[in-house]
Amino acid sequence: MAKQALILIDIQNDYFPQGKWPLDGVDAAADKAQQVLQAFRQAGDAVIHVRHEFTADDAPFFTPGSEGAHLHPKVLNQADEPVVLKHFVNAFRETNLRALLEQRSITELVVVGSMSHMCIDAVVRAASDLGYSVTVIHDACATRDLEFNGTTVPAAQAHAAFMSSLGFAYASVVSAAQFLAAD
Repeated sequence: MAKQALILIDIQNDYFPQGKWPLDGVDAAADKAQQVLQAFRQAGDAVIHVRHEFTADDAPFFTPGSEGAHLHPKVLNQADEPVVLKHFVNAFRETNLRALLEQRSITELVVVGSMSHMCIDAVVRAASDLGYSVTVIHDACATRDLEFNGTTVPAAQAHAAFMSSLGFAYASVVSAAQFLAAD
């Protein structure tokens, strides 16, 4: 039987309204992530938190040791839930994430968090390439408006584009309600 783990990516204070880099819809996404987290805890399934810190003190957000770099209270880890510290977009790069998954014989990942167009995209693609079966809970992820070559892409459109892309070839992309109803 497949073993699953919930991976919570960068649900950190700086992404919330009082932080340095607020995301569109982050509170609602964190509420959905919290619902999925509670279900995993109740089922006794593995939960791994991932937290980003930049290495420079002049980073735009997630500065080393700052309150903004801490996990948000809605999804704080419990004592038996490891927190992976990363310094790159891809949570597998130069971290112990893969080792933690292998130690637990995990074959399926459920991913929630931020930002849809960066760290969610990177971890899902990497996980798929490493052979994991991946599910993304789309309404438990958040992003922000993007800009390219003078054009602003609204957060909702950026999020939809990345979820569509991941759903095409890398993951099953479902709502929290769909995931929790099927579980």
